Amino acid sequence: MLDGWMRRRIDPLLDRLGQGLARCGISADAVTLLGLGLGLIAALMIVLQLDAAALVLFGLNRLLDGLDGAVARSTRRTDRGGFLDIVLDFAIYGAIPLAFALRDPDALALPAAVLLFSFYVNGASFLAYAAVAAKRGMSSHVRGIKSIYFTAGFMEGTETILFFAAMILFPRYFPILAYAFAGLTLMSGVARVTLAWHAFRDEPEESD
Repeated sequence: MLDGWMRRRIDPLLDRLGQGLARCGISADAVTLLGLGLGLIAALMIVLQLDAAALVLFGLNRLLDGLDGAVARSTRRTDRGGFLDIVLDFAIYGAIPLAFALRDPDALALPAAVLLFSFYVNGASFLAYAAVAAKRGMSSHVRGIKSIYFTAGFMEGTETILFFAAMILFPRYFPILAYAFAGLTLMSGVARVTLAWHAFRDEPEESD
């Protein structure tokens, strides 16, 4: 919901940084893979209760997630790069709740599982919509140029960053934050399913 507002403010800076990285010969795929590594280490820091380090590493992961697209725009966008960007984003989004569950299974495993369930439903609706949209030749630039058809939702990247940052900063409130985030994420999934129900309605075949 906030991604459009945020992109208008940070994309010019990311594009300048991306151009600089491209001139240094750094590929978008390399930035994506480095971001994955930092994100996974951030998750490990959560498990070890090293929250300050986790927050810094997670912030760097999100920065690199924006920079890989900027580098690609400065060089050449590829299907492989777009695929990696989406899959590895999902990996990090799953790793953070898992890290809290491992940190304190007795207190945090259930809210983490509920949050992961909401991610599963929302992610399935997002990717299924994109697949059917591609089959129908649909396109959208609602969040800039993307590798797949992108549908907006209540909970997007900006909201995810804010919720995860709050969880890392205030781990004692993780259950409350997780349940709230899960509820809003499920709302996004349900809204997308409702949209698909109307957008993908097949016209009845004409009879002779």
